[in-house]
Amino acid sequence: MSDLLIETADGIATLTMNRPDARNALSSEMRAGLDEAFHRFESDDDVRCVVLRGAGEHFMAGGDVKSFAGMLAEEEPQDMRDLFLHRIHDLHLIMFAMRRLPKPIIASVRGAAAGAGVSLAACCDLIIAAEDSFFTLAYSLIGTSPDGGSTFHLPRAIGAKKAMEMALLGDRIAAADLARFGLVNFVVPTDDLADETDKLAQRLAAGPTRAYGQAKRLIYASLENQMERQLQMEAEAFADCATTDDFREGVTAFVEKRRAVFRGR
Repeated sequence: MSDLLIETADGIATLTMNRPDARNALSSEMRAGLDEAFHRFESDDDVRCVVLRGAGEHFMAGGDVKSFAGMLAEEEPQDMRDLFLHRIHDLHLIMFAMRRLPKPIIASVRGAAAGAGVSLAACCDLIIAAEDSFFTLAYSLIGTSPDGGSTFHLPRAIGAKKAMEMALLGDRIAAADLARFGLVNFVVPTDDLADETDKLAQRLAAGPTRAYGQAKRLIYASLENQMERQLQMEAEAFADCATTDDFREGVTAFVEKRRAVFRGR
């Protein structure tokens, strides 16, 4: 059985991290599969929204700590350092692909999102979470510092002080609390998570895909841009959207007082 399952239907690609017995801890196969999938979706017009989820009762528990113990027994310190640099840089490539993807990505979080699971969820554009789910960086509990982009995404989403709390204490934080701080978008009853995720994904898959891609690019660029550069990017993005079939349909539907039917073109 593959460590990553991919299903595509009705414009929605669902990626299921599939190691439920290990709380979907990252494996080399999973990293390679995620990287390949996000790169492929970039040019696949049939994919208009992506859902990232975990099999079983949890989203993802981060790195495979049990494998770390084996490495400690077998590897010299410098070899350990090189191995972890390689693994972490592989994870970075996935996150660059997620950020670059001109289509919305939803994290559907059940149970635990720990370590790199927090990082992957934070790198998604929207997070919908079960009411009994929780997030924990947990790196400090095994004597290391955070990776996977968590120190980039979390301070921007929830502020430096809350991010520091998560990094230093490693406590579990409920999805509802992180919704109040701005990391999680929607908290839903646990039994309704799959249905509510599907409703959200269907809504996005039926939307103006190119406009979503431009909005995503603009919002993330704003974290680094000065005002003049950001406003220029906004003007160019709007002008580009104005050449699309979806813009023509949206304007026509508005004038005709009907619901627009977008095709993602």
